[in-house]
Amino acid sequence: MQPLNWGIVSTGRIAEQFVSDMAAVNNGIVHAVAARKLTDAQAFAQRHNIDKAYGSYQSLFEDQDVDVIYIGTPHTFHFQQARDAILAGKHVLCEKPITVSSEQCRQLSTLAKSRGVYLMEAMWTYFLPAIQQAKAWVDEGRIGTIKHVKADFGYPIEYNPNSREYNADLAGGCLLDMGIYPIAIASYFLNRNIDYWHVNAELAPNGVDKDVIMLAEFGEAKATLATSFQCKLNNYAYIIGDKGYIALHDFWRAKSCELYHLEERVDYFEDNRTTFGFNYEAEAVGKDILSGKTESEVVTHDRSLWLQQQMERVKTFF
Repeated sequence: MQPLNWGIVSTGRIAEQFVSDMAAVNNGIVHAVAARKLTDAQAFAQRHNIDKAYGSYQSLFEDQDVDVIYIGTPHTFHFQQARDAILAGKHVLCEKPITVSSEQCRQLSTLAKSRGVYLMEAMWTYFLPAIQQAKAWVDEGRIGTIKHVKADFGYPIEYNPNSREYNADLAGGCLLDMGIYPIAIASYFLNRNIDYWHVNAELAPNGVDKDVIMLAEFGEAKATLATSFQCKLNNYAYIIGDKGYIALHDFWRAKSCELYHLEERVDYFEDNRTTFGFNYEAEAVGKDILSGKTESEVVTHDRSLWLQQQMERVKTFF
């Protein structure tokens, strides 16, 4: 079967990493890239040996040789770009958060289903081998019943109201940028709704969140989650059961996982990959599309909508 032709929206850092990882994908190749400036797209295409470069996103969407679009632009552009791509009949993999509101997420889901095209939020963490191994240990009962999840993700980013991270007009703030990952990892392993949120947030001078600490109650299980632009956090996730726990270092891009019973490490997994890890989600998307699916079984539309709704609940505390 012919590999899928991918079109890339953006020439930024994440797009660079994604395209580099596409070299490890068996069912897809990068065929074209688009940017607001043609010169940027041409330079990107030259660096990555891409056939076509466009100076407008709509030109990319109208390219009949492109099967699936990857969107790696800032958050506030996702909705319109994904919508335009879907209306052009393209499958879409859109960086997280897929939109900046649950209503936008709901609209994209409805549109994709009506047009019969594939749509997935690029929650690449779920597809990493280390995360898959950790999930297998949980499913095998090796840590017993999960009672607690601890996860945090933070790096110091100097305040600049014009930067992507702090710009309110670009939906800046640590919650959407990094905090989505702790919430996502907790929900992935606990797989149930959140009954209550308890949140403490610190805001930058322009009102954008720069530090958020969250306690979520998933029935009898609890999750303590944190994200920050003020400091480097531990950047671990711990999945804690009544018989043991799993430790995931840099969990959003995890290369390894450790299984403990009390203080003793009883198992260890490492994937030894040479990529950033985006290739796993791209391969999964390609497999789904080539098999005729229009929705991922891992990152469902409902899961993406649920994540948006939870972040909206957290924001009510700001």
